[in-house]
Amino acid sequence: MIDPIAILLVEDNPMDVELTLRAFKRSKMQNPIQIVRDGQEALDYVHRRGVYADPATSPVPGLILLDIRLPRIDGLEVLRALKSHPVYRPIPVVMLTTSRDDNDVTKSYDLGANSYIVKPVDFDKFLEVIGRIELYWILTNLQPPRGT
Repeated sequence: MIDPIAILLVEDNPMDVELTLRAFKRSKMQNPIQIVRDGQEALDYVHRRGVYADPATSPVPGLILLDIRLPRIDGLEVLRALKSHPVYRPIPVVMLTTSRDDNDVTKSYDLGANSYIVKPVDFDKFLEVIGRIELYWILTNLQPPRGT
């Protein structure tokens, strides 16, 4: 049996973090969810630097949910760094953001985003979005073999 893939949630808004965690819990998803609050932490996590150096507590994510508007390093720069690195390029990155800006959507896909989802404000609709993320990216999509 394959261990469930870890999900890295990159989100600086505490309310959105709580909403996402509640939606995952309600959908009964069993995947471990790691949370980082800014773009620099996201890169440190993926590269296993500093407090994220231990693979036991910082597993390689099989899916990254990435906000665009982040402190220190914005989500588009994080996306650029991930998709330009041969080891991290295969990790699916879903932009999960409030931005509907056409430039953000275009830039995200140009940089290699696998999906772009605008967060619904309504909790029930957000729950539906999280369910779809789980159904496709966790249960349906075939992942490349994981490294360490």
